[in-house]
Parts: sequence; structure tokens; C-alpha cells
Amino acid sequence: MQSIRIGLIGAGETGTPLLRQLLDASFVELVGVADLSDAQPGIRLAKERGVRTTNDFMDLARLGNGVDIIIDVTGVAKVREQLRNHFQETGNHHTIIMHELIAVLLMSLSQGKLVSTKHGSIDYD
Repeated sequence: MQSIRIGLIGAGETGTPLLRQLLDASFVELVGVADLSDAQPGIRLAKERGVRTTNDFMDLARLGNGVDIIIDVTGVAKVREQLRNHFQETGNHHTIIMHELIAVLLMSLSQGKLVSTKHGSIDYD
């Protein structure tokens, strides 16, 4: 394994700090960043760094085995449910869905303190 291919869903206050860490990791290949709003700071950062962006998080799921881990920091259970259903329907046993709480744990460990998550009123349908 040369790198870990990661897709990130959620590019706001929780996703952007994580995105910065992922972009700085030489062993990470970011295959895409998804958010409903192009105005989110993580979307702008991803575009600046040449990372694919989308407003449809399912675009990342459709990459199939081309993504190792999808990190969901939306805090929206419906997102994880749609991802799981898609992977079951397509037989994708490769891609792992990483829950927001795990992302918060890893970011907190790297900063030596518990980081908080904040979510706006935008909802995924």
C-alpha cells in the first residue's frame, strides 16, 4: 500500500481542520471532498489544492474500491445510512465508513485536547 485513499464528507468547521491534516499527510491520497455548500472553507481549500469537490456525497461512494475510507463528519445519520445501503447494494466490502466521533477522537489526540464539533442548519436529503 503506497497511500490511503480518503474521501471526506463535510467541509465546515469540523471537516476543514481534519482536511488540513489529511492534505499534509504524505501517505494520504484525497480522492474527493463533499459538502452541500461550495461556500464552506474546506471546499475552497480542497479546490485550491487541486482536490476534487462535489455537492453530492454519493459521488464519493460511487468511486467503489477507488476509496479506502470515507470520513463522514456531517453528524447526519442519514448520510451514513445512505452510504451503508449503497455499499451493500453494490457489494463494496472494501470501503470503510469512518464515523464523525472517530474523526473527533483522532483530531483531539493530535491536538492534545478534546475538539468540539459544530454543525449548521443545512441538512442532507
